[in-house]
Amino acid sequence: MTKIHSKNSTRTSYILLRVIYKFFEVDKKSRFYGTDKPLFEAEIHMIKSIKENEGIHVTGLAEKLGITKGAVSQTIAKLQKKGMVIKDRDSSNQSKLVLRLTEKGEIAYKSHIDYHEKFDKCVENILKDTTEDNKIFLKKFLLAVEKAI
Repeated sequence: MTKIHSKNSTRTSYILLRVIYKFFEVDKKSRFYGTDKPLFEAEIHMIKSIKENEGIHVTGLAEKLGITKGAVSQTIAKLQKKGMVIKDRDSSNQSKLVLRLTEKGEIAYKSHIDYHEKFDKCVENILKDTTEDNKIFLKKFLLAVEKAI
């Protein structure tokens, strides 16, 4: 049994699965993004979408994120309770509500961007000594895996 596990544990597919599972574990946990309220990945990505699509409404956000309006509404309600998001009347269509970040939501957004910049630097540091061909191969490989999943 150990021999099989040992052989499999060095296979590229097993290593990739271990990395994916580690990301799943991180994704399940909430994280503080510079505020007093913890946020889950789905929440911080919704904050990011609201910030980067000024004046977006629930339907537009659902379409952009590829989720239901109900899922957006549930997450928005949680973000409102956490003081991250507010709903305002659309100045061009009073029957619609647009989503905006509060000051706390803006802080979380900025912290999230900083987090991604640190991760980018980490990946760049890991790849600093590899060739451009290897970097291109890795990117194509990851895109193919993403598409296959």
